[in-house]
Amino acid sequence: MSLRLPRLKLQHKAFFALAVLLVALLLVFLGFSRLGLQRGLGPYMAEVELTGMDGLAERLVQHHEQNGGWDAARANPGFWRDMVRPGAGMGRGFPAGEPGPRPPMHMSMPMPEPRPGFEGSPGPGPGPEFPPPPGPEGGEHADRSDRSDRSDRTDRTDRPGPPPDRPFGGPWARVGLLDAQGQLISGMAPQPGAAHRVLRAANGQAIGEIVLSPVQTGQGMQRDLDRAFLAQQMGFVAWTGLAGLLLALLLSAWLTRRWLEPLTAFVDGLRGIAAGRLDTRVAIRGDAELARLAETFNDMAVQLATMEASRQRWLADVAHELRTPLSTMRAEVEAVQDGVLPMDDRMALRLHRQIMRLIRLVSDLRVSLDDPQALHGSGHVPVHVLTLLGEALDGARPGFEQVGIGLDRSTVDQLAARIPPPLVQGDTHRLHQVFANLLENSLRYTAAGGRLQVSAEIVQLQGRSMLQLRWDDTLPGVASQHLPRLFDRLYRVDASRVRDGDGLGGSGLGLAICRTIVQAHGGSIEAAASPLGGLRITLWLPLLENPAP
Repeated sequence: MSLRLPRLKLQHKAFFALAVLLVALLLVFLGFSRLGLQRGLGPYMAEVELTGMDGLAERLVQHHEQNGGWDAARANPGFWRDMVRPGAGMGRGFPAGEPGPRPPMHMSMPMPEPRPGFEGSPGPGPGPEFPPPPGPEGGEHADRSDRSDRSDRTDRTDRPGPPPDRPFGGPWARVGLLDAQGQLISGMAPQPGAAHRVLRAANGQAIGEIVLSPVQTGQGMQRDLDRAFLAQQMGFVAWTGLAGLLLALLLSAWLTRRWLEPLTAFVDGLRGIAAGRLDTRVAIRGDAELARLAETFNDMAVQLATMEASRQRWLADVAHELRTPLSTMRAEVEAVQDGVLPMDDRMALRLHRQIMRLIRLVSDLRVSLDDPQALHGSGHVPVHVLTLLGEALDGARPGFEQVGIGLDRSTVDQLAARIPPPLVQGDTHRLHQVFANLLENSLRYTAAGGRLQVSAEIVQLQGRSMLQLRWDDTLPGVASQHLPRLFDRLYRVDASRVRDGDGLGGSGLGLAICRTIVQAHGGSIEAAASPLGGLRITLWLPLLENPAP
């Protein structure tokens, strides 16, 4: 049986990812710190050592002034040895004959007087590498020699020996002299990372440089003191890095919790929406981005709830529209079966009307559900749209005259008489259906004795020539809260409105069909209050040609 590890949450994954990144950065930091100490400590110590060679610099400048240049130095093999003679202060970084830093007053003590020819002696004579030649035996000279030897032994016994070299070796073996052109005169040639000190004459002109090369890599970390210093510095860097890492981990844990915890609420909200609980909402809090995300989620939930309510209402309306003719047909058929009503021509006519109503309703439903993009370009040809509108107006005129509704079409006839007439790329049958539905809607809901005004003009919208058609009728009007929903399927302002007497009342799909067809032709349609007191329907269709308005 295999052991299954628990799945990590996104919050834990983010924390561990940040932790690994921080640890990697810490290791890189420690590595570069160690490398920097190893490579940078030598040049730094060389700079420090070079600052203590003021006496050497003064003697070199004096030599240059006395000899008028460096030619004498180049010609004298013992020049550099005389300049950097080992002495009492050499191990501390000071040339022979120069006192080192004076100790504090409370630590001062009498020092033995230096003897000629020995370390730190200002007098003439060879240094310790060249011991004085023995004098003749006996005599005053021998006594002085014996006393000197005894004094020397006493000094060597009582005084501590010369201090050891600095951790990176004695500096004098790494000193060199360059002329103003950078050419080596004496001493050691400069190595990478060497410290430079410019020598200047009395007039400020550069006459050369003292260069002190650092201890070469591989030689500077051999002593215990060197390794202890490096270990101490690396320990300090490591503890500092670990403290920073701990602080960064705590901060990353807090940030991941703060940033990712709201996602749990979004996940729960999505699960609620998926389960059909469209009233699910997410609390809006946190940063601007998370608050905007929560607001967008809630807007989506509201839209889904609205669409679901519309779908349920549409299904109920469809069921109601289908139930009405079916109930009528059932009642009449049962009456014929029971012998209450005879099966004559009048009964057949009534049944035919109910069947036609069902056919019309199903056809309207299919058209209203069609995708405008699917209808676009299907059978479209150049159409004289105003001529088509005139034919629809001519066909509807008897119905308007019968109920006493006046019909004004003067602007349509004037624009249709233009040469060339406006053309629209479209489907003749579909466009005629739009005009017929709009005229039928005005005929059904305009009070008797009213007026319908149909107007047409060419307008420019967004750089395109559009044909604008308007239907303005008289009372009764439509309340403003109903206007945005007039083009919804099966929507009626007054569901209890009595249909006309032919039994073929409207299905509530006429305006929805008009919107679908107009959009399939690249146009748009909207409803508004009419200046005449009733309803204004305005539609725009793009012209095939672009005649000026």
